[in-house]
Amino acid sequence: MKINDFKLERYFAQHEFTAKYLLSSSDCDGYELNYILENASKEELKLWENLKLGYTESEGNPLLREAILQHYNLNSIENVVVATPGELNFISMNVLLNATDHAITVSPCYQSLSEVVKSIHCELSFWKPNSEDWTFNTEDLEQLIQRNTKLIILNFPHNPTGSYLTKHQLNEIVAIARKHDIYIFSDEMYHKLIHEDTEELQPICDLYEKGISLWGTSKTFGLAGLRTGWLVSQDKSFLQKVVAFKDYLSICNSAPSEILSIMALNNINAFLEPNLKKINSNIAVFSEFVDQQNVITNFVPPKAGSTSFVQLNIDNSALEFSNTLVKETGIMTVPSEMFEYEGKYIRIGFGRANFPEIIAVLDHYLKKIRNGSN
Repeated sequence: MKINDFKLERYFAQHEFTAKYLLSSSDCDGYELNYILENASKEELKLWENLKLGYTESEGNPLLREAILQHYNLNSIENVVVATPGELNFISMNVLLNATDHAITVSPCYQSLSEVVKSIHCELSFWKPNSEDWTFNTEDLEQLIQRNTKLIILNFPHNPTGSYLTKHQLNEIVAIARKHDIYIFSDEMYHKLIHEDTEELQPICDLYEKGISLWGTSKTFGLAGLRTGWLVSQDKSFLQKVVAFKDYLSICNSAPSEILSIMALNNINAFLEPNLKKINSNIAVFSEFVDQQNVITNFVPPKAGSTSFVQLNIDNSALEFSNTLVKETGIMTVPSEMFEYEGKYIRIGFGRANFPEIIAVLDHYLKKIRNGSN
């Protein structure tokens, strides 16, 4: 198997831990360990204190799978498999697809949602939004269906645009998939990061017998360091194949991460609500900033999630803009080239507490450019 470099992750590897400011991170600030423990129950603290660092169950700790299930309308831990999110994406594509299959994914997208499919040598089509408002049209999706279409890959809340579907649109997609007997893999890593006037969607696994939902602790919970993710599906046969494939990768999960994830899942609002408050505050800061300059244009506030994809009014490429910006100001941004998307865009991440400080530095830099000073 041959697979291309993960452009976005390689770009982050260059700058994430050396740049002074991160303006494009899709996760929220990480919570401290003590915060998790302070919000844990007595029973959960006993699990932590008595934890043994041996191997864990391949499918995931049964207590963790029970904690996950409370956020879905399914009732058996056999409907849940735990691993790292990226691993679960990689395994799912390899379990579901063969080289003769056709798949459809959203675009722009997190590269693993397309690149793993390409590595299997499947034919791949891209479902693209209207770039004026980042809305997706389900009629466009249905037109991409072929006789050999095996899989539709969704990602809502959408990274990087912040787009979201309506309940009607999601039901239409389920109807399309059911009509053609197609699996739906739904990357729901930003689940529950819902903003004002937006109706939260049900996970795809609750709506469709061939729906597969991916979620984890990285984005919604601000606990990326736990590396905990999970798949939930009504298709138990598929999940059994995922576990069998996992034997060649991580085999099992981190015991400490599983217990800490139980604590977070059982007290989700302690993690979710501060993140939503921070994101919404930063969206307001950015909206005011955009109105006062002319380099960043066409800002569509996210309907859900923690990111937006903004257009640049510049002569050079988005990559050149980002490289110059991090060199001269210490501000790291992710350009549209990292999403293999045409045009001049950068991703904005709203989940960091120092966002207003970053915007102040960016504003000063853009004013210097406008005034022609060095």
